[in-house]
Amino acid sequence: MTASLEGSWALILGASSGMGLATARELGRAGVNVVGVHFDTAEGQEKAAVAQEEIRSDGVQAHFFNANAASARTREELVPRIADLTGRKGVRILMHSLAFGTLVPFLPAAETPGLTSRQMNMTLDVMAHSLVYWTQDLFGAGLLRKGAKIYAMTSAGDFKVTANYGAVSAAKCALESHVRQLALELAPTGVAVNALRAGVTVTPSLERIPESERLIANATDANPHRRLTRPEDVAEAVVLLSRTESSWITGNVIGVDGGENLTG
Repeated sequence: MTASLEGSWALILGASSGMGLATARELGRAGVNVVGVHFDTAEGQEKAAVAQEEIRSDGVQAHFFNANAASARTREELVPRIADLTGRKGVRILMHSLAFGTLVPFLPAAETPGLTSRQMNMTLDVMAHSLVYWTQDLFGAGLLRKGAKIYAMTSAGDFKVTANYGAVSAAKCALESHVRQLALELAPTGVAVNALRAGVTVTPSLERIPESERLIANATDANPHRRLTRPEDVAEAVVLLSRTESSWITGNVIGVDGGENLTG
């Protein structure tokens, strides 16, 4: 059964750029109130403030918080705030779009010393484990109810590797494992959990990858649509998948890539 999203609430982790921002905007246009968490410098904060006002112009509430979404203190502070903002009705959509990790080879080479345990742990904590911790805290506070949808952003890094992508690949594999486990445990409550595997998308996180220009060229050639995935493609998928009360689509890795992996 399809359902209106109007008046519901979404929590987007990584809301100030890329797929998180595009999804916040698309949800706002669908009548969804948005809580966004982002971690930015002054320039990024200004852009987030502008985006917040843009979303509010659609007649919905939008509250952006500049805080480290991977921090336990952030969760401790924001989960009660979210409960108050939503009137304790809960979060209909949780999107985990955190893309902050270490991009260095495992082994030392040239001027690169090689990956450290601190870098590995940080990458997995931010890009994978934080999904579990946010879900635990929201569920414990009664803010994830029947019909809620949880989305985690993964990538082809779950099965493709490059010299600098090892820690992020590990995080994506862990993230997908967490999605499956959460889907299993939340199924009795009617909450669906899925990973969205976007195609190569030009975002600030992609541009930090040393091989980004080559990845962009290869993906453009390989994609049957002859273009890259756009953040708006992901946003539309989130809105589409969220317009149902059913939790029967759960525990999956759903490609949002225009068929890129068919030939790439």
